[in-house]
Parts: sequence; C-alpha cells; structure tokens
Amino acid sequence: MPETKSRTAKRTIGWGLRLWVVAVSVLLLAPTLVVIPMSFGAGQTFEFPPKEWSLRWYEEFFSSPQWMDSVLTSVQAAVLTAVLATVLGVAAAIGLDRGRFPGREMLRSAMMAPMIVPGIVVAIAIYATFLRWHLNGTLLGFVLAHTVLAVPFVITSVSASLAGYDRTVETAAASLGASGWTIVRRITLPLLAPGIASGFVFAFVTSFDEVVIALFLQTPDIRTLPVQMYDSITLEIDPTIAAASSLIVVVTTAALLLPQLIRRRRSDA
Repeated sequence: MPETKSRTAKRTIGWGLRLWVVAVSVLLLAPTLVVIPMSFGAGQTFEFPPKEWSLRWYEEFFSSPQWMDSVLTSVQAAVLTAVLATVLGVAAAIGLDRGRFPGREMLRSAMMAPMIVPGIVVAIAIYATFLRWHLNGTLLGFVLAHTVLAVPFVITSVSASLAGYDRTVETAAASLGASGWTIVRRITLPLLAPGIASGFVFAFVTSFDEVVIALFLQTPDIRTLPVQMYDSITLEIDPTIAAASSLIVVVTTAALLLPQLIRRRRSDA
C-alpha cells in the first residue's frame, strides 16, 4: 500500500508539472503568436482576429525596396556576426577552460558583461567609440557591435560542452603521433560541435533580433529589419510590420529548433 500511494503521488506530481509547463508556455508564446493571424488580415489597420483574410501585407513587404534592403542588411550582419562570434567565442572558451593564469575569472566575468549590462549602456558606449572610428552606418560597424553581444552566448554554450569533455582522448591521440592541429581538427572540434552549433545559432539570433544598438548605428542608407520595424510602428501605423514580425518569429524559431533536430537525428542514428 505505501508503494502504491508513492507511485500515485509521483504520477500526480508529474502531471501537475506537465500542466504547469504547458500553462507557462502558452503564457509566453500566445502574445507572440497572435501577430501571425494579424499578418493575414485585409484591413487597413491591425485586427485580431481578422475579419477578412489576405496576403496583401506579405505582397507589400516583399515588393518594398525599404523592407527588402533591411532584410538583406539583417541577414548579412547576422551571418557575419555568427561566424566571427563563433570563432572568437570558441577560442575564448577553450582558453578560459584550459588556461591557468592570474585574473582568469576576472577576464571571464568581463567577457560575460554584455549579457548583464543594460543594452542602452552598451549601445551608448559603442556609439561613442564607433563615432571616432567612423564605423556608424557601416555593415562592419553592425557586425562588430553585434559580435560584442553575441560572444558571451558562444562562450557559455561551448563552456557547457567543455564541462563534460574528456581530455584523455587528446592525450591518447598525441601518444599515437597526432599533431596539435590534427587533435584540434579531428577530436576537439567534433566533440565540441553541439556546443559550437548552439553558440552559432544564438549568435545569429542575437544579431538578427537586436534593435537598441542598431538604432544608434543606423543611417538612412543602412538599417536592419528590427530598426525598420521600429520606425514603421512609431512613425506610422503600417500593418506590413505584422508580416515582418511573423517572418522574424518563423526564422528565429527555425534557427533555434534546427540544432535540436540535428542532435536528435544523430542520437537516433
């Protein structure tokens, strides 16, 4: 009897936790998902639920040079930021994990600062610095600024992979005559691949969704998609923003789910 009661209690707690997770997920996702039906409305303003369904705002979005230029800028900046942040973040994570030098923890905390410091503070600092370097309003400026924000995410992701990393395989490879570069290329990086891939995705999403720094660095000739959306909602009521928001939701969700699907496929294989 006591065992039966214990099993019943565990099942009750299990179902309770599942219902709680579902409720929290709905609370977090529902406001975001509302924008998707709104993007298919045919009215001149925002309507939920739409009285009539249409693709007019997607047509307006894809036919607008301003929106397309902002999408291209965001994609370029996000891809370049993800590549640069991944390279720097992987090197920094490995160095912090294996290095033994004074001030290592202080250096780690300094690298994590962009995740903690308010975005507006970082934006003002970057704006003042880039103004001297003439990087405002350039793609390079967007990439460097977003890399500052993205590197901590890569370091965190790769450091989590390094926490369970067994370095004896590197020692075994070295004892068999493998060079240092061969060990890194054939052993270290493949074993850290899940963490590297997650860091790359987080860096891409961080750059693609960032708006505060982009508002400071933008010019009439170059602006990212979030900045274009901000201007669209503050300067005029343009329902095209609903289509842009839906595309951002789809892109970021796909980017976050893709590594999970690849990891699950590998584990099944």
